[in-house]
Amino acid sequence: MAELATATSKLREVTPAVSIFGSARLPESSPYYRKAVEIARRLSDAGFSVITGGGPGIMEAANRGALEGGAASIGLNISLPHEQRCNDFQNVDLHFRYFFTRKMMFARFALAHIALPGGFGTLDELTECLTLTQTRKTRRIPLILVGRDFWSGMIDWMRAQLLPLGLISEGDIELMEIFDEPDDVVGAVFDFYKNHDIAPTPEERDTMHYL
Repeated sequence: MAELATATSKLREVTPAVSIFGSARLPESSPYYRKAVEIARRLSDAGFSVITGGGPGIMEAANRGALEGGAASIGLNISLPHEQRCNDFQNVDLHFRYFFTRKMMFARFALAHIALPGGFGTLDELTECLTLTQTRKTRRIPLILVGRDFWSGMIDWMRAQLLPLGLISEGDIELMEIFDEPDDVVGAVFDFYKNHDIAPTPEERDTMHYL
């Protein structure tokens, strides 16, 4: 309860924000690291705070880009026996013991979710956001996958396996968009909010209270 109360109080002050997910294991030499820096910097330039898991790799890249852009660079750090260390590019840092409270903060305060390549943790965060949107427990917002070569196999598997068995609907796959270039990622977020208010409607706000 303390984690929920502290994080909610602190993150209310840094909206609008986007969540950026991705692997802790990708090095600075990775093209995805460079893309994460660019995406975060451009969104930060436009006034979006950037929320990451606070660790190395893609999380570090996104926090770095956010700082370069001047908006809040937020790290939702978690204690793990390996991999996780706090990166040096956060000016708002929160610390969690529990994954479920941390994931709730990603979903609760973001106006877009952007997923770069990652492992189980990234997939966990991505499917959490997909489930909440599919079940209408949160409002529909951009959910963007970066890297067609990386993500296309997952989408093809969903179409080949989940859809024919009726385990998901066609519209569920359409909740996600895939892009390769930072220009297209940032443009998709901007285009969405040309036609949608940043603030949730009263009906959406009621729905979000169930998070």
